[in-house]
Amino acid sequence: MTLCLLAAADVLRAVGSVLLALLILLAMVTVHEFGHYAAGKLLHFKVEEFSVGFGPKLFSRAKKDGEVFSVRLLPLGGFCAFAGEDADAADPAAFSNKPPWQRILVLLAGPVMNYLLALLLILCSFACFGRLQPMAVEVEPAADPAAAAYSLQEGDILLACEGKSIFLISDLMDALDGRRAGERATFTLARESGEGRTVVEADIILRANADFANLADTGALWRALGIRYDAQRESYRVASTPWRFGFWETLGGSFGYSFRIGGTLLRTLGQLLTGDIGLSAFGGPVTTIRLTAEVAARGVQPFLEIAAFIGVNLAVFNLLPVPALDGARVLLTGVEWVRGKPLPRKVEGAIHAVGFVLLLAFAVLVDLLHLF
Repeated sequence: MTLCLLAAADVLRAVGSVLLALLILLAMVTVHEFGHYAAGKLLHFKVEEFSVGFGPKLFSRAKKDGEVFSVRLLPLGGFCAFAGEDADAADPAAFSNKPPWQRILVLLAGPVMNYLLALLLILCSFACFGRLQPMAVEVEPAADPAAAAYSLQEGDILLACEGKSIFLISDLMDALDGRRAGERATFTLARESGEGRTVVEADIILRANADFANLADTGALWRALGIRYDAQRESYRVASTPWRFGFWETLGGSFGYSFRIGGTLLRTLGQLLTGDIGLSAFGGPVTTIRLTAEVAARGVQPFLEIAAFIGVNLAVFNLLPVPALDGARVLLTGVEWVRGKPLPRKVEGAIHAVGFVLLLAFAVLVDLLHLF
């Protein structure tokens, strides 16, 4: 009986985590589409439908002007459909009949809303809990006793390296990239002492070459810093722990952290194009939901962090000049503005339709790579 109850509790926790992940994704997509909607209404665009979710309608309500609000079955997206978005229309309030600069503002409003919400979540996380920083849980003893004074100590929290703040592990990799074993690097650490943790400057001698194949090559980083590898867990003994900064550092760090997230996405995509990183570094909807569920279930701060991470990535990804994304629509609208005439609407619509199919195929492919 007890085992049955424990199994039932585990199932409920798993289901709850997945629902929490779906809620995060749905909220981020809804905020994105609301950005388009709000900008469109301010500029007097005609909206045909604003939908939360995809698929069959669960609820629908039409306003007197014909605008429809609906809730659909699949909570993995949503849309704001403007009249004349991919076709010519006679109505002067149709999307295709509005000036290019107004269309560009409407297109940019979605990613901007995602970023602003993510920035707010980051600020709340930093202010309430502190900024998550890497911490050395276990360190390998130095082979040379004289080098022990130039090694990380267990419990050290890494705040900065070579004068550069550490927001993400990639910041630490950038600061050390190309350094050789035996070289020293200056760290700002929160270190345990008899009076509790104090912030100190320390020179650390690298144990191995800091040569990184790509942004996912964190093993080379931890080896260089002497972090112990746990063969049983198949991971290095390093963790993330919150550290509180002052008011201005917290405020400025919120912007810095959000920029680092977006920059890391662009760098990862760049390494994918150059072949330095494989498709396995990416995830489709299934992988995203699984990882989001795992992180969000750990507590309030992880929930805020993963929601902000998704928000920034959604904003940046949608600005890429890829057909079907806002970035491509902005680009084509800009070309129309310069040329003084648009592409045929049917041609533009076909370009975005093909882009949508290719994006969907890419998402399915990367999920399959994680399954097999």
